[in-house]
Amino acid sequence: MLTGSLTISDKYDYLSDKFAKVYAFLRENDLAALPVGNIQLDGNDIYAMVQSYTTMGPDECKFESHRNYFDLQYVVEGEELFGYAPVSTLEPCMEYDPNRDLIFYNEPELSGATILKAGDFAIVAPEDGHAPRRMTANGPCPIKKIVVKIKI
Repeated sequence: MLTGSLTISDKYDYLSDKFAKVYAFLRENDLAALPVGNIQLDGNDIYAMVQSYTTMGPDECKFESHRNYFDLQYVVEGEELFGYAPVSTLEPCMEYDPNRDLIFYNEPELSGATILKAGDFAIVAPEDGHAPRRMTANGPCPIKKIVVKIKI
């Protein structure tokens, strides 16, 4: 799944060498065997964060965005509801933290979501607010996920 706006369709190249390196990493490694932690793929330009957690309700999983990195969020095991809303429609609930490249938002009145299952990924750009880690209608679920950070 990749969504976007035609107003920025020429801004990013999701088939660039950076993204090709990420796709190759995901295809060529035994992702289920990777330990939780960070993996450098190309210094600070591309790195992967292997995560393990149990999905939660929306009150515990705020919308967020990043200014300096794309997120490619790949589910290795489990399933989660992945919320989406354009940043332009979101109201910040904190100041942007440049050290973490992170800002959180209040829950919007209107947003979209998709269910990511094992083998699925979503790519979000700085213009994309997203709410990962949310449980589906099936309730809490253990997840193993790889979030790859790709510098803009």
